[in-house]
Amino acid sequence: MATTAEVHPVDEIPPVRQLAAFGLQHVLAMYAGAVAVPLIVGGAMRLSPADLAYLITADLLVCGVATLIQCVGFWRFGVRLPIMQGCTFAAVSPMVLIGTTGGGLPAIYGSVIVAGLAIMLLAPVFGRLLRFFPPLVTGTVILIIGVSLLPVAGNWAAGGAGAKDFGAPRNLALAAFVLLVVLGVQRFAPPFLARVAVLTGIVVGLAVAVPFGFTDFGGVADADWVGISTPFHFGAPEFRVSAIVSMLVVALVTMTETTGDLIAVGELTGREVEPRSLADGLRADGLSTVLGGVFNTFPYTAYAQNVGLVGMTRVRSRWVVAAAGALLVLLGLLPKLGAVVAAVPAPVLGGAGLVMFGTVAASGLRTLARVDFRDNHNLTVVAVSVAVGMLPVGVPTVYAKFPDWFQTVMNSGISAGCLTAIVLNLLFNHLPGRKAEEAPVRVEESV
Repeated sequence: MATTAEVHPVDEIPPVRQLAAFGLQHVLAMYAGAVAVPLIVGGAMRLSPADLAYLITADLLVCGVATLIQCVGFWRFGVRLPIMQGCTFAAVSPMVLIGTTGGGLPAIYGSVIVAGLAIMLLAPVFGRLLRFFPPLVTGTVILIIGVSLLPVAGNWAAGGAGAKDFGAPRNLALAAFVLLVVLGVQRFAPPFLARVAVLTGIVVGLAVAVPFGFTDFGGVADADWVGISTPFHFGAPEFRVSAIVSMLVVALVTMTETTGDLIAVGELTGREVEPRSLADGLRADGLSTVLGGVFNTFPYTAYAQNVGLVGMTRVRSRWVVAAAGALLVLLGLLPKLGAVVAAVPAPVLGGAGLVMFGTVAASGLRTLARVDFRDNHNLTVVAVSVAVGMLPVGVPTVYAKFPDWFQTVMNSGISAGCLTAIVLNLLFNHLPGRKAEEAPVRVEESV
C-alpha cells in the first residue's frame, strides 16, 4: 500500500475496463479534428475518394503512434504526460498552397520531413526558454487556448462547418441535450461514471440521434476491413526550397502551441513541466512529424481539446491517453471501425466540446488567480495578449492581405496570443526600466 501511495496520479495505471472507457472518451474528443486536416488538404487538391480515405487512415495510424511516443516515451522522446497528438491546423494553408501549385503531395511530404527534423534540433533551445513562461504567461495562453476553441464547438453544435442544415434548431437542440446529459452525469452519477461524463453524453446523444435521422452509416459499408499505410505511398518526397521555408514557419508556430499545451497539462496534473521534459515533448513532436512525412500524413502537435478533457474529468493518468493512442492505431488499421466513429454527428460532439473547451479557459483563469495584479502592468499583458489572440478567431480574414508567412503565424490565435504574452512579459517585467510600482509615487509627486 505504501508503494501505491507514492505513485504520482500521472503514472497510475487504472483497471483495464476504465482504461478502455477513458481512452475511448479521448478518441471521440479529438476524432473530428484529427480527420479534418486530411479532408481539407485532400479536398483542396481534388483527390479521389479512395485517396482521401487512405489519407484519413494513415493520419489515424500516425496519430496513435505519435500519442504513444508522447505519453509513454522512450529515451529523450516524449513528455510522459496525458497528451493526445493530432495533425496541426497551422499547416493547412501552406500545405494547400504547396499541393495546388504544382508540388503535389510529394512536395508537401518533403517539407514536412524537413520541418520535423528542424523541430527535433530546436527542441533543446525551446526547453531553455521555459523561464519566460511564468504563471502570467501560461495562464494567459491557457485562457486563449480555451476561448479560441469555443468557436469549433459552436460550429459542431450547429451541424458542422459546411453542413446544408447548419444552424438548424434541431442541431442546436441535440447539442444542448448532450450538454445537459454531460452536466447531469458529472453532478449526480457515481464517481467512475462522472469521470466518463463526456463519453456518456456522446453515447446517449448518438442513441437519440439515430432515430431522428442525424446519422449516416453508409460509409461503414463502403470502408475496407483492413488498411495498412505504406511509406511514400504517393511517391518519393520532393524537397523544394519555398515549400520547406513555409513549413519551417509552421514548425515554429506548432512548437509555440505545443509549449502552451504541455505547460497547461502540467498545471492540470500537478506535474510541473521542466526545461528537459519540455524539450523531450517537443522532440517527440518532431519525430512524429517526420513519421507523418514518411507515412503519407502531415505535421503533428499536442491537441488542446484533450487538455480540456483532462481538466474536466480530473483523470490524470498518461496510460489512459496511451490506451487512446492504441485505439487510434486500431482505427488506422481497421478503416471500417474508423468509419463507425466518424458517423458520430457533429452536434453530439459540439455539446460535449462546449464543456471541454470551456474547462480549458477556466483552467487559465485559475492559473491567473495566482498572479499579482497590484501596482504593475500584468493586467495590460493579459488584456492585450487575449485581444491579439482573439482577433483572428473573431475576424478570420483580418490578415488576408498580409504575406503568407505572416498569416501562418498570426492566423493561429493560440500562437499569436502566446507570442504577444511572451513579448509583453519581457517588455514590462524583464527589461530594465522604470519599475511599475514606482509609477504611482511619481504621479503623486508631479501633482
